Amino acid sequence: MPEMTKRDPDCLFCKIVAGEIPSSKVYEDDVCYAFKDIDPQAPVHFLVVPKEHIKSCAAVDGSNSAVVGHIFEVIAKLSAELGLGDGFRVVSNVGEQAGQSVPHLHFHVLSGRDMTWPPG
Repeated sequence: MPEMTKRDPDCLFCKIVAGEIPSSKVYEDDVCYAFKDIDPQAPVHFLVVPKEHIKSCAAVDGSNSAVVGHIFEVIAKLSAELGLGDGFRVVSNVGEQAGQSVPHLHFHVLSGRDMTWPPG
């Protein structure tokens, strides 16, 4: 996959990906960036974001869906490397009502405690 260049200069996650705002990096490649959540909701809590600015899951289409597939491959790899074999949750909120606070597609990966259902 080629390196992504679409960026929103006002987006918090685009600034983190560009290194303009510090983060605790978990993983990086040409397509995505993973970093620890600054307000963890579980013993393991990191986010995986595409380097390309995509607003949310609602903006995924044929032109960018391969990015999402790649991100899930990275999540599988990181979960194995981090020993999350007992289970983990992947969450992506879409829109303010659902709790999306940064309008840039991102996936929360949470593990290390029992997860309740329904969430929220």
